[in-house]
Amino acid sequence: MAGLNKIMVIGNVGRDPEMRYAPSGNAVTSFSVAVSRVFTTQGERKEETEWFQVECWNKLAETANQYVTKGKKLYVEGRLKSDNWTGQDGVARFRNKIIATDMQFLDRAPSRTEEAPVGAIADAGGVDPEDLPF
Repeated sequence: MAGLNKIMVIGNVGRDPEMRYAPSGNAVTSFSVAVSRVFTTQGERKEETEWFQVECWNKLAETANQYVTKGKKLYVEGRLKSDNWTGQDGVARFRNKIIATDMQFLDRAPSRTEEAPVGAIADAGGVDPEDLPF
């Protein structure tokens, strides 16, 4: 029986994407996504943020490079990949990243009557990760 490796996150893009080409000629785009959660402990409201590195390939890489910008709210789905290496300082390093297979933009586009200032991002509204059934 085959295994299952699937991760889904909803968060805000932390940096503009960077596109490059693999030696095979395939497009690869990388960016980060921040996922925050709010919780209460001992009556105090706290927030913690997890950062995910996202890697898109081929057509999805081209789409991400063209439309993804820092601050946008995204749904990213893919598989989790772990990388291990030893740095130049001799210290073992470890990183998890999402190899994206699907991506959806959750920001609302401004209507014709409301002009958004340059660089402004509309609130995604309606989608709260805490409301998801899983």
